[in-house]
Parts: sequence; structure tokens; C-alpha cells
Amino acid sequence: MDQILNQLGELVLGSVPTIVLFVLLVAAYNLLVRRPLDRVLAERRARTSGAVEQSRKAFAAAEAETAAYEEKLRAAKAEIFQARDKKLKQWNAEREAALAQVRTHTQERVRGARQEIEQSAQEARVQIVGLSDELSSRVLKAVLPAGVRSTEVAQ
Repeated sequence: MDQILNQLGELVLGSVPTIVLFVLLVAAYNLLVRRPLDRVLAERRARTSGAVEQSRKAFAAAEAETAAYEEKLRAAKAEIFQARDKKLKQWNAEREAALAQVRTHTQERVRGARQEIEQSAQEARVQIVGLSDELSSRVLKAVLPAGVRSTEVAQ
């Protein structure tokens, strides 16, 4: 058993420089490689997440600006439509006023024409009455003998 312990002791004693070198190697790895690598990765993560955050903010600002432009566009369209409707109403009112004036003028002309027609008809009636008496007396003279005519005309 002593032999085994001696061999183990020699192995442990022989492995001490390897253990020390391994520990030094791990320390050097941590100091020279891992820490700078962690620092670079953290910086990269910060830049990436910062860039993502900045892009989100820029996107949100662009959406807000787009919404503002769309609202301005809607307001401008509504204003244009209101102005157009106002102009159409004005034109319709002017057209209605012109039509009313023309209707009034036409109605006055129709009234005047009716009065002229009634006056002409009245004059024609008067002429017809006058001519009918004369015509009836001529017809009587032409149709009836002279003696009958004088007695009937007297009645």
C-alpha cells in the first residue's frame, strides 16, 4: 500500500505543474479572451438593442407623422367638399332665381296674351253679333217675298 501511496504522491506531485499551468491558462484565457469577448458581445448587444429601440422610436414617430398628415389631408378634403357644396348651392340658388324671374316674365306674357285673346274674342263676338243681324236681314230679304218680309220684320 505504501507503494500505491508513493505512486499516487508522485502522480499528484507530477500533476501539480500541470494543474498550475492549467489554472494559469484558465486565468490567461479569462483575462485575454473571455473578458474582452464578453465586453465586445455586451457592446454589440447594446448597439443592436439600441438600434432596434431607435428604429422602433423612428417607426412610431413616422406613424404619428403619417397620421397627422392623413388628418390634415382629411381636413383639406372636407374643406374642399364644403367649398364645392357651398358653390353648388350658390349656383343652384342663382339658377332658381333666374328660373323664377323667367317664370314670372313668362306668366306676365301669358296673361297679356290671354287678355289680348279675350279682347280679340270679345271684339269678334261684337262683330259676329253685328254681322249676324245684317246677315239675317239679308237672308230674309233674299228668301222671303217682299210682303211677308215687312210684316215679320215689324213683329
